[in-house]
Amino acid sequence: MQDMERRNFILTAGATALATQTAAGANDRVNMAVVGIRSRGREHADIFARQPNSRVAAVCDVDQAQSERAMPLLEKAQGVKAKTYQDYRKLLEDKDIDAVSLATTNHWHALQTIWACQAGKDVYSEKPASHNAWEGRKMVEAARKYNRIVQVGMQSRSIEHKKRAIQLLREGVIGKVYMAKGLCFKRRKSIGKKPDGPVPPGVNYDIWLGPAPMRPFNENRFHYNWHWFWDTGNGDIGNQGVHEMDIARWGLGEKTFPKKVVSTGGKFAYDDDQETPNTQMSTFEYESGVQLVFEVRGLLTGGESSITYDGSNFIGNLFFGSEGYLSVDSNGFQVYLGEKRESAQQAKPAEPRIWDTTPHMANFLAAVRSRKPSDLNCDIEDGHQSAALCHLANISYRVGRKLTVAAGTENFGADYEANRLLSRDYRAPYIVPEAV
Repeated sequence: MQDMERRNFILTAGATALATQTAAGANDRVNMAVVGIRSRGREHADIFARQPNSRVAAVCDVDQAQSERAMPLLEKAQGVKAKTYQDYRKLLEDKDIDAVSLATTNHWHALQTIWACQAGKDVYSEKPASHNAWEGRKMVEAARKYNRIVQVGMQSRSIEHKKRAIQLLREGVIGKVYMAKGLCFKRRKSIGKKPDGPVPPGVNYDIWLGPAPMRPFNENRFHYNWHWFWDTGNGDIGNQGVHEMDIARWGLGEKTFPKKVVSTGGKFAYDDDQETPNTQMSTFEYESGVQLVFEVRGLLTGGESSITYDGSNFIGNLFFGSEGYLSVDSNGFQVYLGEKRESAQQAKPAEPRIWDTTPHMANFLAAVRSRKPSDLNCDIEDGHQSAALCHLANISYRVGRKLTVAAGTENFGADYEANRLLSRDYRAPYIVPEAV
């Protein structure tokens, strides 16, 4: 669509009516479109193609080469071809599509979700829900206004041993919980330095940038490494870390923003193009009196407590209570009680693949049919709250001081410097609207 100012092109009377309908009939498959079809997107496509109640009817990627690589694999998985799009806006005009699955860059999640909701389509979005805290709230508002099912891809919420660990916390297995600690000790090597260069053939770079500022193409800011630049990513706290951040908040049972946040760290050891920190320590204080502590380490490191080592990483969560502590990671959970820290309970994963996304996507499809956001294991409200913690930590890190959240709000009151980083200057016409 050339006239990008027609951001509300979907909001015709017909589309508004469509937004109140169910995504598919009781005996029909849900027609999915996967957006962003590189490595993670191909996993999305493969899972949805293999579900008995869905099929991948279309794929969309600004890089034509990615679609070309994915199509043979997709056709093999489901036996039929899918449509291809390069412009997401054209995809949304396709009335055969019931829902979209977003495996795109962080800075596109909000606008793509809002547009999909306006178009009457349900959304499965990769984590983090948003690129900044303000647009996360806009995503929630869009989902509610248009009665859409929006699931965020923090699949731990659908993994049985992690659900059981959280239930045990609720039941008081370690007494009164006073602190949660999330660990993202994921080894990240230097990305080096690369010069600006020509846009690769077949890539629509304007659409890829979308809401981000226009700047020359650089390979180091493109595939995957976009995570390490503020324009498009959120560092590892908002990449791998948001999974553990969500588990920590889930275990504490906190539903709103904390009252205070402080985050320190830096980019150590490397002289390269990366902007975001590779080492970061964040602390969140809640009105209830509990604390959430989160640590990112991308360099060589030891582990902590009983969080297991997977060959290069220590990733998981620790919960501390009046009677003991509980550790949980992808390999199971353990409960230790009393002065001697004796092992009281443990469990191993029931799933054949410990990071399997299939149960989470199956949960999404079930909610698409029931039309009940409450059936989702990670509704957009939960996705927004957990992503916002990563954003708040990054804001504290960037302004270099402890911050106070104004009571009952999602902002820092009169603190202009910090509030400015709750949102961004959007590049017209890729603007997340105030009124969705």
